[in-house]
Amino acid sequence: MQPEFKESKLVKGDFKNVVALPKYVDIHEWIASNTFDFFNLVNMFYGVVSENCTSSTCSIMGAGPNCEFLYSDNQRKVVRLPAPQYVDYVMSQIQSLILDESIFPTKKAANAFPKDFFNTLKTIYLQLFRVLAHIYWNHYKVAADLRIEAHLNSLFMHFIYFSTEFDLLDKKELACMSDYINNFL
Repeated sequence: MQPEFKESKLVKGDFKNVVALPKYVDIHEWIASNTFDFFNLVNMFYGVVSENCTSSTCSIMGAGPNCEFLYSDNQRKVVRLPAPQYVDYVMSQIQSLILDESIFPTKKAANAFPKDFFNTLKTIYLQLFRVLAHIYWNHYKVAADLRIEAHLNSLFMHFIYFSTEFDLLDKKELACMSDYINNFL
């Protein structure tokens, strides 16, 4: 990433205040609402760069030379996929989870969230992080050419602050983006 793009962001303040759990808001509701927003935003950004993300240009799903992401299907079989197929699979899975009333209840009380809600969230956040990391490593120039890098950087910062605040990503998973993250935090 060019130095001038590192400073390009929409939000110039402290994201800690933006991501903090508001008083009187249930933590499950807060995280569910933000998860829905992050899913839509990551999906939108991937849609913007997807023309440049093909099986030939992105034959593996990864973020940098030493960071390949493998796909694990419902039977826990791990497979190597081209980035577009990987992204399609994980975004479809996340959408199914978000629309599942037994996981993300919209018509019931906050106590209707399942006991394994946070485990499900960690899976969702890991996959969203991987899509964002892929966009950064492989398609940042497209974002810069379209002059949307400030939006992408702000989304990434918001996502990292939020997932860190609520312990939704393991630190070791962030290694491929540590330079970017350290620059923003």
